[in-house]
Amino acid sequence: MNPEGTLGNPDPAAPPAAVPAGSIVVGHDGSSCSDRALTEALELAVQLTAPLVVVRTWTIDTAPRPADWEFGYVSSFAEYSAAVRDSLMHDVETQVTKFSDVAVDYRVLHSGAAKGLIEISRTARMLVVGSRGHGGFAGMLLGSVSDQCVRHAACPVLVVRPRS
Repeated sequence: MNPEGTLGNPDPAAPPAAVPAGSIVVGHDGSSCSDRALTEALELAVQLTAPLVVVRTWTIDTAPRPADWEFGYVSSFAEYSAAVRDSLMHDVETQVTKFSDVAVDYRVLHSGAAKGLIEISRTARMLVVGSRGHGGFAGMLLGSVSDQCVRHAACPVLVVRPRS
């Protein structure tokens, strides 16, 4: 990962750079559930005067095409990572600008969601994730990022449920 930790990890086997101790980490995948989690994380960051790290994990299947992508051109890992970061920043811009007093950093990780969030939050004060509400038997079959985070994260985890 580059020193700022913003363009993902060129070596997928290497762990992501740790966030500053005391940070609140929030996972954001572009869904309305993650928007709600982001709002909760921003409000907590204000109350606790803590920095916020917004994280998006990605795979080559989920990454948006880089801006200079053309048919027949194979984009680099860094170009895909930058496209994911641009998408993340665009997706959260409206919410983040409402909280100008919160220091916000953005990280993108080439990783599965649960694994990446658990690893990057190891030095965080708290991890905040949204829940899409897949519970019961379906949740057990499909697996759940929020469930994995609750079970394996080294810090406290806040799971933000959808409003009914």
